[in-house]
Amino acid sequence: MTLSAYSTSEERLLLREITHRVKNEFASAIQVLSFTAAKSPDRNVKAALADAMEQLHNYARVHHALQMPASNDDVDASAYLRELCRSISRSKLENRNIDLVFVEQPFRLSSERCWLMGMIVAELITNAVRHAFDRRGGTIRIECRTSGEFIECRVSDNGSASSADVRPGRGLRIIEALAQALGADLQFNFEEDGSRSILMIPIEQDRCDGPKSMPRVATDAACVL
Repeated sequence: MTLSAYSTSEERLLLREITHRVKNEFASAIQVLSFTAAKSPDRNVKAALADAMEQLHNYARVHHALQMPASNDDVDASAYLRELCRSISRSKLENRNIDLVFVEQPFRLSSERCWLMGMIVAELITNAVRHAFDRRGGTIRIECRTSGEFIECRVSDNGSASSADVRPGRGLRIIEALAQALGADLQFNFEEDGSRSILMIPIEQDRCDGPKSMPRVATDAACVL
């Protein structure tokens, strides 16, 4: 085994260990709230703690969706993104009056490439929440579909962020590093009615349901999560 292969194996093991510990911490926090709610005679306290537990469950679902896959089998990437977006919507967007619309078209990716794509989408959503909206809220729209030899993933919003609001911070560096790992091209566009991020992922060895070039309308399904 080469040093680089050993290092990669060690890094993966460490990441899985950290992921497992975070999962256990979520479970412990939820359990503490559950015990506290059971002991309290006050209905308002019980209701408040129940809401807090539900919020922790939603954050735990996001954490679960973004954990490194154990294998590299082909997966239903559209279903994965739907569940990821639903978890993000429930944990981070509902209380900020932000709708998350997911436009769905079936396609498949290897689980590792799907995971990397999900990390990028999650970070782009987080950036939009931080920079694009005020208290009035708005809409974030996710569209992923096959386009020739690529998977085109768009994350757009109807907020008010401009190019001046996007500074080279940690989040942007993470997105760029993940895109590089995918061999993908990432573009940011800012217009009067909002911003749009376009991620072009080469299909390579990944399989897509049906032909590589699929109808743009007939197979799409949009839902507010």
